[in-house]
Formats: sequence, C-alpha cells, structure tokens
Amino acid sequence: MYSMRSKKFLFFLADIFLFYLALFITLTIRYGSVPSKEFWFLHFWPFAIIYLLWIIIFYIAGLYDIEKFISIRELRNRIFKTMAMAGLLAVVLFYLVPFFNITPKTNLVMDGIIVWLLIWTWRGILFDSAVKSSKIKIFFLGDDKEINEFAQLINGRPQMGYETVSNINQSDIIVISKESKQNSDAVRSLYEFIRSGKTVIDFDKFYELVTGKIPVSLVGKTWFLENLLEINKQTFEKTKRAFDVVFALILFIIFAISYPFIALAIKINSQGPVFYRQKRFGKNGKLFEIIKFRPMVFNAEKNGAEWAKKDDIRITFVGNLLRKTRLDELPQILNVLKGDLSFVGPRPERPEFVKELEKQIPHYSMRHLIKPGLSGWAQINFPYGASVEDTVEKLQYDLYYIKNRSLLLEIAIILKTIMTILSRSGR
Repeated sequence: MYSMRSKKFLFFLADIFLFYLALFITLTIRYGSVPSKEFWFLHFWPFAIIYLLWIIIFYIAGLYDIEKFISIRELRNRIFKTMAMAGLLAVVLFYLVPFFNITPKTNLVMDGIIVWLLIWTWRGILFDSAVKSSKIKIFFLGDDKEINEFAQLINGRPQMGYETVSNINQSDIIVISKESKQNSDAVRSLYEFIRSGKTVIDFDKFYELVTGKIPVSLVGKTWFLENLLEINKQTFEKTKRAFDVVFALILFIIFAISYPFIALAIKINSQGPVFYRQKRFGKNGKLFEIIKFRPMVFNAEKNGAEWAKKDDIRITFVGNLLRKTRLDELPQILNVLKGDLSFVGPRPERPEFVKELEKQIPHYSMRHLIKPGLSGWAQINFPYGASVEDTVEKLQYDLYYIKNRSLLLEIAIILKTIMTILSRSGR
C-alpha cells in the first residue's frame, strides 16, 4: 500500500497484456482475419521470448521507476528510445539466432509499432490520471529537516499517489517521527486514530518503502539491532558466493583477451604502470588491495589522497573511456575470486576517507558488515559522489541493501548496472 511495488507489478502485468494484444492486432490486420488457434501458438512462443527480453529492457531502462519521472514528456521520450532499442534487439534475435520456426519481417515491424503506440498511450493516460486523481493523504507528525524535504519530494511527484495535508483528521496515513513516539500524550492520541481506522507508521519505515533507502540520521542503534539479522542471510550469502565465483571465471576469459589491447592503449596514452593498486576497506574493516587498470595520470596523488571528482583533470583520455565503460574495474575480478569483493555490495572505500567519514557520519561503519561490491544499490540510485554529503546519501542506499538484500534485489541491481554502463553514466 505504501510502496511503489504493487503499482510497478500492475505496470508489468499491463505491459504483458498489451504485448499480446499488439500481437493479436498485428496478425488480424496482416492476414485479414482472427488468427486460428494453431496459427496463434505458432507465433505465441517465439514472441514470448521477445516479450521477456522487452520486459527486461523496460526494467533496466527505468520504465517501471514511475516515481522518478518529472513530466509526461520525459516519460514518452524514454518510451520511444526504449522501444527503438527493444525493436533492434528483437530483429537481432529473430534473424541471427537460428531458433525460431518463423522469420516475421513484416509482423515484427508491425508488432513493434503497435506495442509502442499502445505503451505510449497507456502510460501517458496513466501518468496523467495519477497526477490528477485523488491521492492518499499523508500527515507528518513531527518537524525536522528530513521530514520537510521528504514532504516536498512527495508533493513534487504527484504520480506517486500521495499528498501531504496539514490537518491530521483529513489524513489517511499518519507518519510519525521518533520524537513523537516518545510523547505519551501523542501516543494516546495515535492509539485513538488507529481505532478510528487510520494507518500509523514510523517515518523511517515509510521513507524506506517509498524511496528505497534508510534515513540514516533518524535511526538509532536499536534500529540496527532489530533489522540487521545476519544469521538469516547465510543461505543467501553462500548462493551469492557461488555466483560470484562462476561469473568471475567467465569474465576472466574476457579479461585475458582484452588485457593486451587495454594495456597498450594505457601505455601509449600516458607514462606509468598499466595497473593501479590501492588499499580499500573490506568486510568487518579488513583491509585489502584492489587492482584496476590505471585511469589517471601516473602519480596522481603525490600530494595525498583526494576524492575523485566529476570531470577530474587527472583522468587520462583512455582512462575516461575505461571508466565510462567500467573496463577499468575488470581486473577486480581477481579480488572477487580471492573473496575480498563481490559483484554486488557497498562500494569499497579508502581507509584514509573511512577514518574521517566515521567521525562525521552516524553509523557509517555499518556498511562494512558485508563484503563490498563492484556495483551496488547505492551506485545505481546515486551514481556519483565526491563529498561527505554525497556519502551520506549513498550510505542510506547501502543500509537499505544490507537490510533487504536477496537474490531478487541482486538481479535487479545487476540489470540496472547494465543500463548504467550502456548509458555511460555513474561511478
């Protein structure tokens, strides 16, 4: 009820329906009659594989992240670009993979166009109706910076289906701050509101459900005792480690093939070694040494450790290409095989920065409860960070991942990482 998950699932079901509606329309128009059962199933399964691919493309392109779109124009532009990519991949799959019994040139083009029109119309209508329709009314009991900023976020994204109200009696949901729970008079009043049918929820829980992150400045030590039960994650961690090893061995082949070419490009572009080694904080604070293809000029930190900046002048031309494609991190599969890194987890930070960040940011050390990763929930949701403020934002996503990590979330992060690489954004 409070999160976007149920809405996103309905979007998924609607997209599947529209895909097959488009196929039915295509076959009916193309052959002048309603397709027979045999003819329908001849196309049903080949197109099922295409549609599965399209759903994945829709997901990594962010078409299910409805809360992030600012306007209907932005949404429809994204739909157009996504369908162009989806159609191109469908053509490749049909004509380069000798798997299907049909090669529907005209049908495929017609189907892609009809799907685009249906999705474009359906999503536009839904977005517009979500903006104009009645909202779930939220009353925030409490007044601090995080609550005020969150209220502004809700009011600025009406498609999320919420609106804030100033009168508690007009609300559907009462979101309470930690301080409000400590007021006995407020608790008695809230008890009566529950009896009258209103929903009461802690701010940190509501914030997590809507945003996918933990409000780090508002949670205390008790929150960690209640939410980070590592014994419940043991089976998941074993499965995850098996995946890490298998996938790292596959990528090692790519690393071995690409190494001579990348090494040569680095050497031609700038003086210095091919690899760049650096100490990082690992699980439970254990230090380890990462290895990357060197993206910066040699001896870039002769004056001491520095935050990497956007458009950092220390990054070479080749280094910039490597960073945009994430190829600079390819040697880190060796760290994955050793067990220092995982493919998914909080970004490993340098010990020089960790010491300062632990002094300035509450609970920062908790991100070291698990193994760091090449990509993570924070990296795909907040791609760039080069300050303490940015680190606080990323920590909120890291804590969400640590609490909620699962195979499903792991797959979601990997798919989103693919989109990040293809769009050449994020570090």
